[in-house]
Amino acid sequence: MSQVRVRFAPSPTGFFHIGSARTALFNWLYARHTGGTFILRIEDTDNARNSEEFLNVIYDSLRWLGLNWDEGPAVGGCGGGECGPYRQSERAHVYREYLEKLKATGRTYEKDGAIWFKLLGEREEVYDDFRKKTVTKVKTAPMVIDDAIRGRVERVEDEDFVIVRSDGNPVFHFVNVVDDIAMKITHVIRGEDHLSNTSKHVALFEAFGVKPPVFAHIPLILKQNGPGKMSKRDQGALIEEYQKRGYLPEAVVNFITLLGWSPGGDREKLPIEEIVTLFDLPAVNQSNARFDDKKMAHMNMLYLLALPPEQFVARAREYFARNGVDTGAASEAYVAEVLALAQPKIKGVEELPAYTAYFWSETYPTDEKARAKATGKGEPKARLAELIEAVRVMDLGSDAAIEAAIKALAEARGLGFGDYQGVARIALTGLAAGPSITSIVRLLGRERVIARLERFAAGL
Repeated sequence: MSQVRVRFAPSPTGFFHIGSARTALFNWLYARHTGGTFILRIEDTDNARNSEEFLNVIYDSLRWLGLNWDEGPAVGGCGGGECGPYRQSERAHVYREYLEKLKATGRTYEKDGAIWFKLLGEREEVYDDFRKKTVTKVKTAPMVIDDAIRGRVERVEDEDFVIVRSDGNPVFHFVNVVDDIAMKITHVIRGEDHLSNTSKHVALFEAFGVKPPVFAHIPLILKQNGPGKMSKRDQGALIEEYQKRGYLPEAVVNFITLLGWSPGGDREKLPIEEIVTLFDLPAVNQSNARFDDKKMAHMNMLYLLALPPEQFVARAREYFARNGVDTGAASEAYVAEVLALAQPKIKGVEELPAYTAYFWSETYPTDEKARAKATGKGEPKARLAELIEAVRVMDLGSDAAIEAAIKALAEARGLGFGDYQGVARIALTGLAAGPSITSIVRLLGRERVIARLERFAAGL
């Protein structure tokens, strides 16, 4: 097995953001690409904002996306490992041990009740115009970071910084570095917004006498419209939304992969096995990626179309059960036939309830604009009467037989197929579009078709 060890370290302080999912995914992909280890570490030291609910959201979202972790909290067959515990709230003894190591090197001091990390270099007092006070600056050479994505980055760290607050709690920078050392992390793959922290982290690694890991800062995900980073409040930002809407996790993973990485060529839809083979850090873009919910929906549609019918039916039934969609007394075979008709026509499973409502019940909504259009030309009542009589004796055994019968009726009246199709569709479904009218007639059956046509005609 490869010595590569990467980690995803979320905080359970809110719902699972698409940016967090992308960070987890890139770490997981790199681990799988290199044959390394993917570690889940929970940064749950913010007692005021952490919650078990949000922690479970992280676990559920990662498992839904298929991002199984090799080491970390033991949940649902994932996790375990020799470097635990994997929740920072359970690692206070580790932080105390490393703090003592750092104190022994003379690189810490106390001030205002807090413990500070001491940079090496000549010191001078300088008035800071922005903060309106005198501060101690340390003359240090620029720190060079060879980032695996961004290349050479120089940052100057010229002020000592707090590593343990006055209340005794260690700060992010300290615990982050300690955990990376203790868990033998070789590559830190995280968002570009953490680049400003990296010089502090490198200084701490060096103070502990440890070679820093390889850093790789991935581009930000920009909101769909306007400037700025995508936030949890923006449309399409939360992974839970896609779960609830019946998106396929493999489509979501494929789409997120393309936010900052490209496989080359014109292909976008790729199986995860091929993505794992192709993925590498130098191919990650430096420029920020803009989120596009239409592209996400299109990707989901491509995956839905490619599903074997039995898998599509299973996914649809799961969505129906979760959202209280009642298919009445319909048989398994009937439900499967209806869903097979819908599969090539919809963009997402969330459209199925409205798209198929008239197949399950005699009470279904009618699109009034479509009704007005379908009944506003020709002689709809006469067409319906003719169609009712034709259906009484029509062969309903196949779409071809139904189509031939309607065409024969139309030709006998000197009309076209469309003269019957439009008004029949609104009468039978309440909608202007959907599966072929022949399939609708075949599946609904003679009695229900005649009853609906008669009821609709009576209302004209």
